Amino acid sequence: MFNFEVNNSHLAPNRYYDRYFDCEAVKILPGEYFATTQNTLIVTVLGSCVSVCLRDPVLGIAGMNHFLLPSDNCHQGGETSASARYGVYAMEILINHLLKLGANKSRLEAKVFGGGNVLEGFTTVNVGERNAEFVQEYLTMERIPIIAADLLDIYPRKVYFFPETGKVLVKKIKKINNTTIFDRESEYKLKLRSQDNSGDVELFNE
Repeated sequence: MFNFEVNNSHLAPNRYYDRYFDCEAVKILPGEYFATTQNTLIVTVLGSCVSVCLRDPVLGIAGMNHFLLPSDNCHQGGETSASARYGVYAMEILINHLLKLGANKSRLEAKVFGGGNVLEGFTTVNVGERNAEFVQEYLTMERIPIIAADLLDIYPRKVYFFPETGKVLVKKIKKINNTTIFDRESEYKLKLRSQDNSGDVELFNE
């Protein structure tokens, strides 16, 4: 599940020094997020999952999440409603921690990525499309403007987010040498479905 600690950054177990960009960096995996007041490069790789980069442009406080709706069911209510809870949770916990770090919600701007049609076996509606639709609807509801987006398509993406400037670089991965991306997302999807059947998702609010 999502964990957090009260300091300048949240849930970033994969820290490293990025030699190409010559800076400290963190890599977030499915189900993780990171929020910071520092200029720490945030990196993730997306298939059908989506990531939202949120930033207060006045203070430079920023963060990114990486999440998936566990169900690709396209019917109203029931499974779809339960599935959406995970997206709501991923968004709320990131927003709340940005606010803890001093960001102003009324100033938050979003850049959204992912939702590619990269996983097989969905007969009703593409799960990447569901993820993309959810995140756009959620941000509209919360009145957080989307100032940049790269959604859908058929390719995985590698996303680089620079909190200090708000710049995002996106690399489409058109040649895949292994199944790591698919394995991570499939495992994450199964884990979420298992949790969905065993108990409720507890939303974090202040």
